[in-house]
Amino acid sequence: MITNEQNYLGDLANYIYDFCGIDYKNNLNNLKMKIEARIKELGLSVWEYFGYIKMEPEELDVLIELITVNETYFFREENLLEEFKNSILPEYINSANNNIRIWSAACSTGEEPYTIGMLIEDSGLFKDHEVQIIATDINKMVLERAKKGLYKKNSLSFRRTTKDVYDKFFIDHGEYYKVKDEITKMVEFKRINLLDNDLEEKIGKCDIIFCRNVLIYFDEYAIRKIINDFYRILNPGGYLLLGHAESITGIHSGFEVIHKPSVFYYKRKG
Repeated sequence: MITNEQNYLGDLANYIYDFCGIDYKNNLNNLKMKIEARIKELGLSVWEYFGYIKMEPEELDVLIELITVNETYFFREENLLEEFKNSILPEYINSANNNIRIWSAACSTGEEPYTIGMLIEDSGLFKDHEVQIIATDINKMVLERAKKGLYKKNSLSFRRTTKDVYDKFFIDHGEYYKVKDEITKMVEFKRINLLDNDLEEKIGKCDIIFCRNVLIYFDEYAIRKIINDFYRILNPGGYLLLGHAESITGIHSGFEVIHKPSVFYYKRKG
């Protein structure tokens, strides 16, 4: 039997889906778990909370914080990062416009774009190039944390970080490690909704897109829209790097799969 609360949760799930494509429509119990502490704090029912979001636009930022998964860390999925550093990056050292543009989509608290910057710096290939890393997320709160480049020393962000990386790319900052300026200056943070209709205008053309462990939260319709946008944004021959459990086979014919012994990724045809 469907209760009134389930109906209101369904309305909220539809609202979330229409706004950003994250799909809780078939997972209402999970949605309830994520918001119940917040609605109790506000002293509201689910129905009242739905109305509250519409009247208080800033509450949408709080809701997005509650429903998005921001678990990430430096040097995540090392095999793919090694492939990026050793095989993909060298293709761009003689680029015609002498720069490289990389988009870290759904960058969360910044570990991924900063890792990309560290790998580029460590490669030594781009000393005479302009490096632009565009880092975006829909979650305003995690972006504010990312911009600071500060991470607690006991944070899980460092679960795969070696001592030489600490020494080379971080400054001891009391209870925190701070990413060095030579890395942070490569990265520009922007708030972006992946379902925006003007992504190409907002992001500009890119050589490489990282969008890892994100598509699993979308349904097929939203994935097709996002991948179509990625295709338009990538320069011909550009690369799309997804999470190890994500595949777009059958989604878009404009990409070829690059298979390596321990990883696979996609290249825009052209």
